[in-house]
Amino acid sequence: MKMNPPRIFAIVVLALFAGACRGGPKMAVAPQAENGGSSLPGQEKEMLKKIEKSKDEWKALLTPEQYKVLRRSGTERPFTGKYNDHYEDGVYVCGACGTPLFSAETKYDHGTGWPSYTAPVEESHIEYREDRSHGMVRTEVRCAVCGSHLGHVFDDGPPPTRKHFCINSAALDFKPASLAGEATKAQTQTATFAAGCFWRVEDNFRKVRGVVSTRVGYTGGQTKNPSYREVCSDSTGHAESIEIVFDPSVVSYEDLLDQFFSLHDPTQVNRQGPDVGTQYRSAVFYQGEAQKEAALKAIERLNQSGKYDRPIATQVLPSTEFYEAEDYHQLYYQKLRQGR
Repeated sequence: MKMNPPRIFAIVVLALFAGACRGGPKMAVAPQAENGGSSLPGQEKEMLKKIEKSKDEWKALLTPEQYKVLRRSGTERPFTGKYNDHYEDGVYVCGACGTPLFSAETKYDHGTGWPSYTAPVEESHIEYREDRSHGMVRTEVRCAVCGSHLGHVFDDGPPPTRKHFCINSAALDFKPASLAGEATKAQTQTATFAAGCFWRVEDNFRKVRGVVSTRVGYTGGQTKNPSYREVCSDSTGHAESIEIVFDPSVVSYEDLLDQFFSLHDPTQVNRQGPDVGTQYRSAVFYQGEAQKEAALKAIERLNQSGKYDRPIATQVLPSTEFYEAEDYHQLYYQKLRQGR
């Protein structure tokens, strides 16, 4: 079978450089990022971004191919990615966190076998890092929100930008034009729940795709800036709670409610298992009428489902000031697994 020159060249480059994207004679190089230098291929880099997840959490969220590319800076074989010959109107988003990255309007065929773009949706959504792997000096492209590897950028693209963003399909998801307006907003919302001891609750919610960040703390009481000891005295009125920042274009508030109810027994009053006290009560602290209505409907569905022998005891309350818990409570199970 006769192969065209771009295909032959891409395969040769892949063999020589272990899958590195091809650049032109002149390659753009960005300054080294503050949070560390370039890493060897195949190593998971330290990525301290808005979204922080452990290695196991990313593995649970991503397919093996996505994990290899996004978290271990791998490269898919040329002409094999699902978005290489994809030209539907819409927006390409980060495959790890859903952040909008590239518009279909800037996509073009560079001939190298990887999706190519002339510009990102927003420069603030992209992070650039110097990459000295494979004996070259290149500019790596990452998602600025979760720090995941996307590909590289070169200076051999078409006008007007002359940029060539060479991106792995496995690093992307696609939102068609009907959803593109919502995707490009990149807005987040906040949900606050109480479901007993907040350690396990946080650990589970961090595995939900679309959850941007979490923190545990105390809310729903009358004492200002309470300590853990004070909350445990069952005298402050606060509940051990989790505050969740999420991307509604990836996960809905209703989906988070389903997860919330599945993580505890919502029929127990002021307790969860052996943990007894008002600080362990089940509660939804809503922000706005839409969240309130969604919570009430979810409770009504559960009461009518016959799943429980007793009625749902979950309180539905307006959100009040959230006091962040002491540092050792944050990401408690993750620190425990890491021996910290």
